Amino acid sequence: QVQLVESGGGLVQAGGSLRLSCAASGRTFRRYAMGWFRQAPGKEREFVAAISWTGGITYYADSVKGRFTISRDNAKNTVYLQMNSLKPEDTAVYYCAADDNLGTPPRFRYQYDYWGQGTQVTVSS
Repeated sequence: QVQLVESGGGLVQAGGSLRLSCAASGRTFRRYAMGWFRQAPGKEREFVAAISWTGGITYYADSVKGRFTISRDNAKNTVYLQMNSLKPEDTAVYYCAADDNLGTPPRFRYQYDYWGQGTQVTVSS
């Protein structure tokens, strides 16, 4: 069982930056692939980024590639999402997710076993 708690969301102007954190409970955090998803009002939850348990494999949605960076610190049981050059269309609730997976980090919602409660990111124009 893994519990996930996101933090770091807020209001930022377009072009600004935020760093989201997701703290995980449990001693087996290092076994989990981790992902970030987001959901804007009236839209489906969509994939943003994913990272393997070692941190050696990362994937990004095309819409955030080159602007967002996912990373993890297994000693701190934490995964991060550094978001730069933010745009109004990045406004959404951001969720982190965990998958008990020692291989390729998944990019689909149904593949993840555990979810956080989400943190709001609002980008003003």
